[in-house]
Amino acid sequence: MAYYHSKNRLDTKAEQHNNVVFDVEGVKVYYDGFLALLDVYLKIPEKQITAFIGPSGCGKSTLLRCFNRMNDLIPKAKVEGRLYYRDRNIYDPKINSVKLRRQVGMVFQRPNPFPKSIYENIAFGPRANGYKGNMDELVEDSLRRAAIWDEVKDKLKAKGTALSGGQQQRLCIARAIAMKPDVLLMDEPCSALDPISTRQVEELCLELKEQYTIIMVTHNMQQASRIADWTAFFNTEIDEHGKRRGKLVEFSPTEQMFSSPTTKEAEEYISGRFG
Repeated sequence: MAYYHSKNRLDTKAEQHNNVVFDVEGVKVYYDGFLALLDVYLKIPEKQITAFIGPSGCGKSTLLRCFNRMNDLIPKAKVEGRLYYRDRNIYDPKINSVKLRRQVGMVFQRPNPFPKSIYENIAFGPRANGYKGNMDELVEDSLRRAAIWDEVKDKLKAKGTALSGGQQQRLCIARAIAMKPDVLLMDEPCSALDPISTRQVEELCLELKEQYTIIMVTHNMQQASRIADWTAFFNTEIDEHGKRRGKLVEFSPTEQMFSSPTTKEAEEYISGRFG
């Protein structure tokens, strides 16, 4: 069994057989004093795709933003507990969150290319961070890794915003890759895309996991079953004040999650009884 909650923490095959990139120990997230996400204990394995699934409001994106401290940018948000990235607690006051985000990149739900050329979308971040290498090579390599080079190589001066939705999302992935990250966080990266573009992004993720650790929030359970190595199921519960808060219910290899979940909540969600 691979199951975590605040009172029962069990080791998992992820810990036994893979290098652990993130070790989450008792993380809680508050918004304006309200406990939005209960104690989370979780280990994220290296160079695997980990998917977060569950109904709306269960804390998936809230936890995802913890991995590169994006919650720091939300007024009155507070994170408690310890979250280790390669054995360093990223919520230690000595940690530089800007440097952390270079190592832990993020791709958002809706494509958000800069209102600049395709070339500048890729070059802007590295240049701003003092990159001294061959910029043309970096741009080409990043676009190739994001499987979009052949589609844009003859129009690098064109605006990134002129691309199709699927192309814009792959451009944003290329932009993240250009910063030479260790981890890619993806918050529902396909929710605004058509089925063909979704398949392209999924195929890209399967290629990218050879080099990057990927953590993805998705509402599409079929997507999780297709590409994730590990799946974490989150759900909500009602607190003593009648408010909903999120909790991690189960974490296991994806095949096990979808064939024989160990909790009734996960079984009911996967079978479509709620959510």
